[in-house]
Amino acid sequence: MSAGDKANNKIEDLGGKAKEGFGKVTGDKDTENEGKVDQVKSSLKDAGEKVKDAFKK
Repeated sequence: MSAGDKANNKIEDLGGKAKEGFGKVTGDKDTENEGKVDQVKSSLKDAGEKVKDAFKK
């Protein structure tokens, strides 16, 4: 996994956490759920990169 991919995944994860937190504070379930989805997408991308790396070795 390249450093850029890792950084982008981390940024997406942190953005999702912030969005989820903002949704909780404001009572906006849609924003809260969008944040959770962003976090899941980030985790899946990270897992996919790790699988690719495993096959490169």
